[in-house]
Amino acid sequence: MLDGQILRNVFQSSSGCSTVRLNDFCDSWNDMPVDTYMGDRGVYRRRRHAAYHVSNDHRIKRLPHRPHYQTVNYNHLNGGVERHFEPIPHTIADGVVLNTLLQFASAVFSGVDPVASWFVEVHQFRIEAIEHGGKPTPEGAHRDGVSYVLMVLIDRQNVTGGETTIYSLAGVPPADFTLQERFDIALVDDEKVVHGVSPVFPKDGNHLAYRDVLVITFRAERNSVVEESCP
Repeated sequence: MLDGQILRNVFQSSSGCSTVRLNDFCDSWNDMPVDTYMGDRGVYRRRRHAAYHVSNDHRIKRLPHRPHYQTVNYNHLNGGVERHFEPIPHTIADGVVLNTLLQFASAVFSGVDPVASWFVEVHQFRIEAIEHGGKPTPEGAHRDGVSYVLMVLIDRQNVTGGETTIYSLAGVPPADFTLQERFDIALVDDEKVVHGVSPVFPKDGNHLAYRDVLVITFRAERNSVVEESCP
């Protein structure tokens, strides 16, 4: 987990990431559709999706819009079906802010694992804090079935909770932290740990309450074949 100054420095080093564009990027969370694939029948999650191919020299290609799919091995609640989410608008999906984030993540993960290329999925999430708790991870502690994950906090408004817990497969005691400020990030090795986030509750029930997060998953492609992380 790293505080938001890391990404703010990354954005400042990119001539295209102006304050206006950063604000437009964050404001794009404000009009997302409800996720209709919730196995718990909840209507507290809003979501959009995009997919990319990223080469090991950090060249980015947006792929045609496609459904998101996870097996029930990774998502027992919502897996096993193709989930057709609304696409991230092209002004955001092809914009300089998201592409800067993709290049940053590609540089970090390729430094750890210099694979041929990556299949990348980008998810915008808004979890609305409701009386009984909006669940950022309704399936519980889990793995995403990819190689690496970058989580970026976009906003927290009028909420408590939302604590991230990382569980090591090697038996190391769990690590807990809360993404609090805009652009705080967590970098996750999905092949080695399980992660979950606690529900969010409104501080003041008379006002809108939500937690906005960007999740970017990187799945290794070796010899032009997309690898599953585990059986």
